[in-house]
Amino acid sequence: MANPTDPVQCKPLEVQVGDKGIERAIKHLKRKMAAEGILRELKRRRHYMKPSIKRRKKMSEAARRRRKRLRTDDMPPRGGAGGGPGGGGGNGGML
Repeated sequence: MANPTDPVQCKPLEVQVGDKGIERAIKHLKRKMAAEGILRELKRRRHYMKPSIKRRKKMSEAARRRRKRLRTDDMPPRGGAGGGPGGGGGNGGML
């Protein structure tokens, strides 16, 4: 793993500013930076995180993704006349 203080070697990003204006060129540059992962790397390197904290955070993120996956797998398919809240099923308590 590289040291966070080491310079990162990568190809330069270039954006042509044409007759469409500087605003569009800035949007294009931001999109390219996001695609390259520069913004994510910048946020990651902004603060030092101890290895124990990093490991704990990684485990908690994995657990969160696992819970989310279980929650989405257990959900019944949406649509149709279900008996859930606002589902239109049943007689609304009227007999």
